[in-house]
Formats: sequence, C-alpha cells, structure tokens
Amino acid sequence: MDGRRHAITATSFDTLKATRDLEAAGVERSQAEAIAAAIRDSQGELATKADLAGLKVDMLKIAIGIVAANTILTVGLLQVLGGTG
Repeated sequence: MDGRRHAITATSFDTLKATRDLEAAGVERSQAEAIAAAIRDSQGELATKADLAGLKVDMLKIAIGIVAANTILTVGLLQVLGGTG
C-alpha cells in the first residue's frame, strides 16, 4: 500500500447518544462515558474500502511472485533431473 491512511467518512459514532442510551439502560454515567469513548477510539482502527483495495493489489502481486518463483524452480529442477538421466 502507499502508506496513506484514509479517513472514515461513511459513518460517525455519536458518543453523547451512546452515553445517554447506556445510562438509560442502567449503566452509571462514568462507565457509560468510558464505554462510548472506547468504542469511538476503536473506530480509528477500521479499514476502509480503499485500504482493502490496496491490500488486495498487494496480495495479488505477492501471489504472482510466488507462482513465478515456483515456475522457475520447477523448470530448473526438471532441467537438472533431465540432464542426469
């Protein structure tokens, strides 16, 4: 990948609403705020579609390299074995 991070713009997490919902469910305010903050902070680690597309390209390049190396090794081995017979 090109090393750039892509911003998550599709959705945003409303910490105030989450805190209020948790409080309404009986969670103490300090705990509700901590839970909401943890969820918000963890969202920065999500991969975007662009991240996944870049990863797919990288994986395809690696797979092609592995197939090419395997082909070269197989041809070399066949030449060595064919030359001794």
